[in-house]
Amino acid sequence: MKRFIALSILATIVATGYAQEQIKCETYLFATHENQELYLDLYRDTSYNSAEARPCMIFVFGGGFAGGERDHDAYKHYFHTLAREGIAVASIDYRLGLKGLKLNESEKMDIRGVIAIMQRSVNIAVEDLYAATEFIISNASEWNIDTTKIMVSGSSAGAITALQAEWCMCNGNTIPHALPHDFRYAAVVACAGAIFSTEGKPKWDRSPAPTMLFHGTSDSNVPYNKASIFGIGFYGSKYIVRNLEKLDIPYYFYTERYADHALAIVPLIDKTDLILQFIKDYVMDGRALRTTSTSDNIKPEKRSERFSAMDYLKTNYTRDTHGI
Repeated sequence: MKRFIALSILATIVATGYAQEQIKCETYLFATHENQELYLDLYRDTSYNSAEARPCMIFVFGGGFAGGERDHDAYKHYFHTLAREGIAVASIDYRLGLKGLKLNESEKMDIRGVIAIMQRSVNIAVEDLYAATEFIISNASEWNIDTTKIMVSGSSAGAITALQAEWCMCNGNTIPHALPHDFRYAAVVACAGAIFSTEGKPKWDRSPAPTMLFHGTSDSNVPYNKASIFGIGFYGSKYIVRNLEKLDIPYYFYTERYADHALAIVPLIDKTDLILQFIKDYVMDGRALRTTSTSDNIKPEKRSERFSAMDYLKTNYTRDTHGI
């Protein structure tokens, strides 16, 4: 986690340096849900002079569905790096369904109550992501955005939201949205994400978009493989990759043994070259690749790689505040 803090500070410094470049950030109200105004920050390089419409990356912040901010300094390096490469970036708000939840409160609920509040939290985040996507599509001409190259990325809870949105779309999505019936995300980039299912192991009725996943094997915030009881729970990157292989779906899986939840943010700071290469190969060039990259520290701080559902609950909801 020390590395996480240091990189966050570095990102702030780097983002400040980029302020002198031609990166423009504009803020828009894209929806009002349950009396909550939801905004997005649109980052674009004003020196981009190509006649072609530019791709767009939607970003969903992390924070355990309980906290976080769309404009946190630790994300700015990622936004500016993509914008400088001609990719518009839309960092969005979403409703925080678990805001204020503490472990002692969840312990008072029966299992159905815990499942219901988690399901609702994920669902409303996905609904807000869809609303932001629809808003971007409706303004694509003005912003010079290619609607066939709209991608979605996220960190932690944001990565869960991104993966969940694509999974729902592949399975006859029942979450309210006004997206065109033929709309598809061009790619998903998930930093320490998972899919939440209440109906057993996730399956895909339609082929999902090319997917890039970053995940540490010792992540106690979001399951690397899965954490489920009677088929209800979170199914993480390792589980998702096994299924992408069965479906012959292009993917890039970066994993680090004994890495903790730092991989929810580290790739957005020091692995942006990999993300840009993924976008070039899998989205712009349409290459059908399957890549697995495993980092094995020869002098690791050995951490547990096995966690129960209660371990994940304790890690996320015993604090009053939540990290990014």
